[in-house]
Amino acid sequence: MTDALNLPWWYAALGVANLLVLIVVLLLALRPPTDPSDSDWARRLEGELERLERGLRDAVQGSARDTRLELVASLGELRASLDRRVSAMQAGVEQRLAALQADNERKLEQMRVTVDEKLHATLEQRLGESFRQVAERLEQVHRGLGEMQTLAQGVGDLKRVLGNVKTRGVYGELQLAALLEQVFTPEQYALNVATVPGSSERVEFALRLPGRLQAPTGAAGETAPVWLPIDAKFPREDYERLLDAQDRADREGAEAASRALEGRIRDEARSIRAKYVSPPHTTDFALLFVPTEGLYAELLRRPGLSEALMREHQVTLAGPTTLLALLNSLQMGFRTLAIERRSAEVWTVLGAVKTEFGKFGDVLAKARKKLEEAHHTLDQAEVRTRAMGRRLKGVEALPEPAARRLIGEAGLDGVDGLASDNDNVNGDDNDNDNNRTPENPPG
Repeated sequence: MTDALNLPWWYAALGVANLLVLIVVLLLALRPPTDPSDSDWARRLEGELERLERGLRDAVQGSARDTRLELVASLGELRASLDRRVSAMQAGVEQRLAALQADNERKLEQMRVTVDEKLHATLEQRLGESFRQVAERLEQVHRGLGEMQTLAQGVGDLKRVLGNVKTRGVYGELQLAALLEQVFTPEQYALNVATVPGSSERVEFALRLPGRLQAPTGAAGETAPVWLPIDAKFPREDYERLLDAQDRADREGAEAASRALEGRIRDEARSIRAKYVSPPHTTDFALLFVPTEGLYAELLRRPGLSEALMREHQVTLAGPTTLLALLNSLQMGFRTLAIERRSAEVWTVLGAVKTEFGKFGDVLAKARKKLEEAHHTLDQAEVRTRAMGRRLKGVEALPEPAARRLIGEAGLDGVDGLASDNDNVNGDDNDNDNNRTPENPPG
């Protein structure tokens, strides 16, 4: 291995020798010939140089051959060492790869088991939740179907009810009655009222207006109220034709149906004015009630319809919300009139209370005077009782049994009561009594 490392030095020496031989040859070639001895010398020198060259060549070849052999041996040893190291490294790598592969397989198996467990649990949970939701949805669908069937039946019943003119009138009357019951008491309105005297026409509902009374109707003190007529109307056919035209986006059909609806309402208002409005028995106007907000909105959309009904027929158009607000306003007016009517009565009652209160003060003064007189009389009786007690101090007292036999149980109990009452008299009275003498008796 060391000779192989010294190989470049041999090449350097060989190169230097060749260079010297070349220099000598050049010098000999450039030198002019002089004598024959120089030629011999040159030949000898050339021969020596050839021998030297052959020796150097042989030496170099031998050295190179030895170097090659050593290099081959070193390379063989190096190859063997490398083979051993590579084999050992390969064995270690294979061992580590095997261990790593086994560890990876173990971890992959654990991961697979964990993932399978989680996937199984999640799948079961999700499937259970999905099935539960599906069951709930199906239950809701079944319940909704039942509700829809009930609703369809109710709609059919409602359609059948509203299909009859009389029934539609009853529907409007019921809704109007419900609104009146929310605001007024039964005494403030009436049903089926003949608002026009001598007429057989009866309005469905009429309000009694307080404070506006007519002249006596016959009996002494009997008066008749002023009525406010309220009639409910529901032109279902005209309204349905209008809705159908609007659903079909038929502008001309909708306009025609709207005009027909307006004409129907004008006819109803004219009929109400002729049948139920008769001042001074009634107000100079009546209320036309439509039972749905949609119908009321469609009527308000007709330009000038509401104003024309009021101006031409003295009829005010009202829907459920509008009528409720109007009824509340009337109720507030009724309460204001009732308060104004009762205010005079309240002042009269207050005057009577004031008079009686003055008499009550006089009675209290008399009672106080009597109490003071009774108190003075009781004071005099106490003074005389104490004086009698002092006069009797010198008298010898009998034993209690003898006294009871002589006076009796009732009389002795009365004396004991008087004695106990005398003991409760304050000290000031005792002092005043002690200062008195028999010659100067009290009172």
